[in-house]
Amino acid sequence: MASVAAVLWGINGGVSKTILTTGLSSERLAQVRSLGAALGLVAILALTAPGRLRLTRRELPYVATFGIGGLAFVQWFYFLAIHRLAIGVALLIEYLAPLLVALWARFAYHEHVRRRIWVALALALLGLGLIVNVFGGGASLSTAGVMFALGGAFAYALYVLLAEHVVGGRDPVSLLAWGFLFASIFWAVLVPWWSFPLHRLTESTSLGGNLHAHHLQVWLLAGWMIVFGTIAPFFLLVSALRHLSATTVGIVAMLEPVVGALVGWAWLSEGLGGIQLAGAAVVLAAIGLAQTAR
Repeated sequence: MASVAAVLWGINGGVSKTILTTGLSSERLAQVRSLGAALGLVAILALTAPGRLRLTRRELPYVATFGIGGLAFVQWFYFLAIHRLAIGVALLIEYLAPLLVALWARFAYHEHVRRRIWVALALALLGLGLIVNVFGGGASLSTAGVMFALGGAFAYALYVLLAEHVVGGRDPVSLLAWGFLFASIFWAVLVPWWSFPLHRLTESTSLGGNLHAHHLQVWLLAGWMIVFGTIAPFFLLVSALRHLSATTVGIVAMLEPVVGALVGWAWLSEGLGGIQLAGAAVVLAAIGLAQTAR
């Protein structure tokens, strides 16, 4: 489930990048994503199991923090970081989150973390560094950009840890429904809906790259992003926490940049050199090693 979620997110990178070429801002795209996912999940529960939408007073602070501090802030810090850093560098820093989860499990929860998990984390970070070519040199890093990317890593780690904590007593669908609802409230305050550029959604846009001859309306791409790029992968990732530790799920999620690089090469005609391929192989090896640490 965690692997399929990572693959869907990797594909969604190409969809989201195509939407952003229409002029819709990153904040607005995150707003559409959060509200669309919240409405879809709430509708599913209202029709199938309305009782699961109940939220107790004891759960409220955890779920609100999960939605705002996890779901919304991961996107927000990432957008702030990529304004100041190369996307690959920002992504590499954000994927320090699995290491933060492992450190929290070891030193806050006093859980035993097997040695091969640390080896897998080291390999995964090395592989990600190769994928984004961070060892190529020449990039000047913005201090503010690095701090925002680190903020994204902490938000992602918080998302995984809170999901693992809450999912024991609440099903994944209702957890995500409430989480995206709180994220939507956050975005509505930050960028009010009355100024939303609705005309952008009705425009037709080229899919770009190797699919440049094909065109789709933006609202169709946004629909794909909400259903297959948000609801499905988030549900799968949270569900995976019923079967795997947060540390292992975080490592498996590192498939996302591997798939994203392949999608960029096959769809958007982005270069994929030997070093990037080697990095993808290292990340896959790290995931396999983590899976043997059950």
